[in-house]
Amino acid sequence: MKTHARTLCKLAAASVALALSACASAPGGNPHDPWENYNRSMTRFNTAVDDAVMRPVATAYQKAMPQPVRTGVGNFFDNLSDVWSFVNNVLQAKPERALHSFWRVIVNTTIGLGGVLDPASEMRIRRYREDFGQTLAWWGVPPGPYFVVPLLGPSTLRDALSMPADYYGNPRAHVHSIRLRNSLAALSFVDARSRLLGVEDVLSGASIDDYAFTRDAWLQKRRNDVYDGNPPAEPGQDDGYPDYDNPDAAPAAQPDAAPASQADGGAP
Repeated sequence: MKTHARTLCKLAAASVALALSACASAPGGNPHDPWENYNRSMTRFNTAVDDAVMRPVATAYQKAMPQPVRTGVGNFFDNLSDVWSFVNNVLQAKPERALHSFWRVIVNTTIGLGGVLDPASEMRIRRYREDFGQTLAWWGVPPGPYFVVPLLGPSTLRDALSMPADYYGNPRAHVHSIRLRNSLAALSFVDARSRLLGVEDVLSGASIDDYAFTRDAWLQKRRNDVYDGNPPAEPGQDDGYPDYDNPDAAPAAQPDAAPASQADGGAP
């Protein structure tokens, strides 16, 4: 466990160092993306790795596993993430959402056979996804620049630095067996990627500049997540995110940006 902690911390530090050493974007670029040259390069690297490894594995997984099995696997990992969502809802002083997360874990872990089934949703107990980046935002920490994390994709500097906390907040990280823990991590990654199959086709046809579209859509969705679907509408308020609800505040350099679809209560 300590070895994994050191590895994650070193990865975060190395990522930040790379970003800080990267050249800034050209004058007139997106003010929320000052490390655009680095981010574009890392996006190309991530895409190459995804094309070579992750997408073929996720495609094979989707074809080999029947839908009910994939649904059960997804439910199991969602139930584990609800534990950390409960903690973050408490840290954000959101008692009603915390209770929903708490009862989701209790119901799905017991009646739902360890989380494989999702009776909590049938009982209309809502899922409120929260992570440590959203908790830091609730306590006033600004998002910082847009930052593409190696292998993991779009983020902000704040959210990237919160990833080690998110990792250790998930019960999966505390499985004593290293082999089982690594197997669960790999299965979780493959399951998450399989849920996104087809999304890249939508992105590639949505804009001439796939990178800019992905960045703007992700920042808009993340802002929506941080504010629980109700971002502030005060004109001129700068919370560190682009305000795409206000055309005058949107970056002039990105006229083709389009809104992202909103997930249920938060990000993956």
